[in-house]
Amino acid sequence: MTSPFGPLVLIANPRAGRGKVGAHLPEIERTLRDAGLEYRVVRTTHPGHATEAARDALQRGERYLVAAGGDGTVHEVVNGMLDDGQPVAPDAVLGLVAAGSGCDFVRSFGLPADAVECARHLAGDQVRRIDLGRVTYTSGPAEVTRYFSNIAEAGLGAAVVARTSGLPAFLGPAKYFCGFWLTLPRFRPAVVRVEADGHAYQWRAHNVVVANGRFYGGGMHISPKSEPDDGALDVLVMAGPKAEAFTALPKVYRGTHLPHRNIVELRAQKVRVEADPPFPIEADGEHLGTTPATFEVIPLPVRVKL
Repeated sequence: MTSPFGPLVLIANPRAGRGKVGAHLPEIERTLRDAGLEYRVVRTTHPGHATEAARDALQRGERYLVAAGGDGTVHEVVNGMLDDGQPVAPDAVLGLVAAGSGCDFVRSFGLPADAVECARHLAGDQVRRIDLGRVTYTSGPAEVTRYFSNIAEAGLGAAVVARTSGLPAFLGPAKYFCGFWLTLPRFRPAVVRVEADGHAYQWRAHNVVVANGRFYGGGMHISPKSEPDDGALDVLVMAGPKAEAFTALPKVYRGTHLPHRNIVELRAQKVRVEADPPFPIEADGEHLGTTPATFEVIPLPVRVKL
């Protein structure tokens, strides 16, 4: 007996969530066996390994890929499922086992944050086809393209992600708040130019959020109007004082911060962001490069297992 999508490939980052993924793997495997699901496990060992494993599995004819970890693991698997803006295998299915230190993507689908409970959702045939985002950004002298499933940022949020990546793992969920306070005093707003579906805007701003999903940063409901299958990206430009990034936090967790006099809301299929001086870029909690950057929606290339 197996899934209607064939044997699943569990791509797991054992170190994610301060080692929680590795600790949960035996119970996750037991859950899969109890459900009668055929599977194999790929334990990732280095950055980019999940992308390599996903692409290899698809080339071998396997179609059910499960990302076990945080949003970073999902990010890597998704980047293995697309090539030049097209799905490597249009009939592939992405399963999710939320087990890392940051697993906000699953919240947009109402999936549990518990790894074993999430694994129980891997049986059955219920799926939802979703959009993905593509970001082309600056890395040194080159332009680089990556895909993202959830949320990307330019500005303060990306600087916080970069600072947080160097903090010790034992801080757990507190890493983001430590990174925020270490970053905020030195971060400077910039003149930001945004072109959304051909319409040009300019503000002095400290952050630009480009959202496909709703949640990030450990449960912040940053883009409550986002739907990951509506063919558009929701753009939030934080044009007020950077201190508002802190004072608005309680409302952000509740998703009640919009509308806001200093947050510009846009919706577009293609967004170009430039900043003077350049802003750092992140996507799905992964620090990438800098502006100028272009964000585009790719309509419905992936099916997510619910």
